[in-house]
Amino acid sequence: MTSFYMPEVSAKPALARALRGFALAGAAAGLIAAGAANAKVEGDTIVLGSANSLTGKYSSNGVDTQNGYDLAIKVINDKGGVTIDGKQYKLAVKYYDDESTPARTAQLLERLIEQDGVQYILGPYSSATTIAAAPVTEKYQVPMVEAEGASRALFNKGYKYLFAVLSTSEQYLSSAIDLAAEVAEKNGKKPSEVRVAMVFENDAFSLDVRAGVMEQMKKHGMKAVIDDKMPADLSDISATLTKVKALKPDLLVVSGHNKGAVTAARQMKELQVEVPMVAMTHCEGAKVTDQFGPAADGYLCPTQWAETLSYSDEYFGSAADYHKLFIDTFDGYTTVPYQAAQASAAVIVWKEAFEKANSLDPKKVRDAIAATDMETFYGPVRFSEAGNNIAKPMVLRQIQDGDYVVVAPSKYASHKLVWPREAMY
Repeated sequence: MTSFYMPEVSAKPALARALRGFALAGAAAGLIAAGAANAKVEGDTIVLGSANSLTGKYSSNGVDTQNGYDLAIKVINDKGGVTIDGKQYKLAVKYYDDESTPARTAQLLERLIEQDGVQYILGPYSSATTIAAAPVTEKYQVPMVEAEGASRALFNKGYKYLFAVLSTSEQYLSSAIDLAAEVAEKNGKKPSEVRVAMVFENDAFSLDVRAGVMEQMKKHGMKAVIDDKMPADLSDISATLTKVKALKPDLLVVSGHNKGAVTAARQMKELQVEVPMVAMTHCEGAKVTDQFGPAADGYLCPTQWAETLSYSDEYFGSAADYHKLFIDTFDGYTTVPYQAAQASAAVIVWKEAFEKANSLDPKKVRDAIAATDMETFYGPVRFSEAGNNIAKPMVLRQIQDGDYVVVAPSKYASHKLVWPREAMY
């Protein structure tokens, strides 16, 4: 599957459909004909490329990612696009569907770079596919700004052309351990007495999440009473949940992308699993409140971004403004998945880098990306030498009466933690 978009319509509820309908067929043909040496721009259009998960097990998050890319492209183009050496350019994205398969991601990036001539890459969805993508962009010395690969394994390989706007994955649920320790102390217990149950997908992202959890547990002297892996298809964790019912831990920690979150929420409801504190990645993307209603109340959901945070920029305005625009634009959302917000932030990084470099040369643009230090509606962006964003924290939201509200860390909190969890089965 391939598509090539440059959105050009007003931001109204019908925009989601319109975004899919504006194709630059002529520009695409020109790109393919021109070859890799000089095909990165066609006329007044700068073309970014992405192999993204539009089908397969990561497809729902892949769609969120593409929606975030497309919305930022639209907003930037409406504000005049990109100015380089006095000339204005529009942005567009050439997409391929990697089917949630890392090997396919690498293959399609080779195609984007070698055959289609694209020399500016937006990352795929997931750590696994980004891990497959990074050696390709490094090989061709083509910069990639990615928004969805959080695994810290990406940032210890010495890559010079990889940049990530999001916080790394070991941070996702470590704050839940700190929160459990705080709650224990408030209730006259030692943090070391907190009993933790864990179940994780066996992939790079979730295993990094687990590593961060384990590191934080060690600091507090906590022990895991359950430490399980999800099956490869993420379809059944009832064996783990049966153990949870029997052992009654103080905290249940879950990470398995959208499908794993849906499985956990569904089977917790079916089995009526009651745990005082539950922390789970991908709550928003999995739409657990839509699917399971009051049964999802009390979940703690790590997020890279929230609309209540005091971030802003010249493109979208405040975090709350972005939230409203996104929901007005795309059907089917009641809250904005952070995956969409960080995808939009990645496009902003490209726009700023092109203008700072005042050049279309990939190496000069790469150096401008490396020097990024800016505030966005998504949060601050500043890259380490390894390419990860070292300026933005993670926060924890709790589902309270169907709403996602920030409860930790306390300096970012908009609401108090509800404990013990009060789900209604």
